[in-house]
Amino acid sequence: MKVNHHVMTLDEFTIQELKNYPGATGQLSGLLRDIGLAAKRVNVEVNKAGIADILGEVGKTNVQGESVKKLDEFANDQLISSLASSIYCCGVASEENETFIAFEDEFSMNSKYVVLMDPLDGSGNIDVNVSIGTIFSVYRRLTPNGTPCTMDDFLQPGSQQIAAGYIIYGSSTMLVYATRRTVQGFTLDPSIGEFCLSHPNLKVPDESDIFSVNMGYYHLYEEKVRNAVDLFMAQSASDKIYRHRFVGCMVSEIHRTLIQGGIFMYPAFGKYTNGRLRLCYECNPMSFIMEKAGGMSLSAGGQRLLDVKPKELHERIPIFIGSGSMVKMVQEALQ
Repeated sequence: MKVNHHVMTLDEFTIQELKNYPGATGQLSGLLRDIGLAAKRVNVEVNKAGIADILGEVGKTNVQGESVKKLDEFANDQLISSLASSIYCCGVASEENETFIAFEDEFSMNSKYVVLMDPLDGSGNIDVNVSIGTIFSVYRRLTPNGTPCTMDDFLQPGSQQIAAGYIIYGSSTMLVYATRRTVQGFTLDPSIGEFCLSHPNLKVPDESDIFSVNMGYYHLYEEKVRNAVDLFMAQSASDKIYRHRFVGCMVSEIHRTLIQGGIFMYPAFGKYTNGRLRLCYECNPMSFIMEKAGGMSLSAGGQRLLDVKPKELHERIPIFIGSGSMVKMVQEALQ
């Protein structure tokens, strides 16, 4: 029997997808390859962070009022540079920048897509060598081709996303992305410097015994949220015991949930009356991925998160996301 040892790379996969859909323009595939290239550059710096002068803070704060790490700034610069050099993106919005950046060269203004991103999620974990990641989201622009993009292109509900994904820099580096059809996972092979298809057609398990929430803030959650958390804290009537996990990096939490099932919750609390995670470039892309993998994602009151219309670029929102059966349990408690 002949064994096929060929592993499909990200480039090969996107080309194959173009063959399957003859009407496709290839812009989305090209955009994905550009993001993958920037991710490989970030991965190099992440892997040598302990020996290079890349750890620590740069001495300034971002628009969120958070201290900017050196790797935050490096990742932001690499992704923006890659997208600006591309011919597939007309503008980008980042967690690290106060407003969006429009690319106004002729090729960029005639492209169809805008990108929103968190260049380095979980950067508080950098100095202690815990997994961190990059999150990105792709929308079809609303403004006419050939003109500069505007804020309206970026403030679309998550349900309008064309694609979304994340890169996790951990024991291995993976790129996971979702289109409106499937969710695919690629692992970086350092020997050839290519992302290779390793997790085709990802589906989140419908139930699990893992729940993730910051229990340190339990006493600050509103009563309905505490009731939802209590569903997993106490032994259920079916004698099911739930395990608690919390990493402090959304990419790590969502990646584990996508592979093993479970639920990740980040409610509003204390001074974060509207939640702490950002709607446009954290919660929306992760919710899109989870739904395309068969899971669910809710916000306050049990509303479908992808239906929320953003009011501003850096808007924050509560999130409850993961395996369908577990999110439904929380939805009942919240409603």
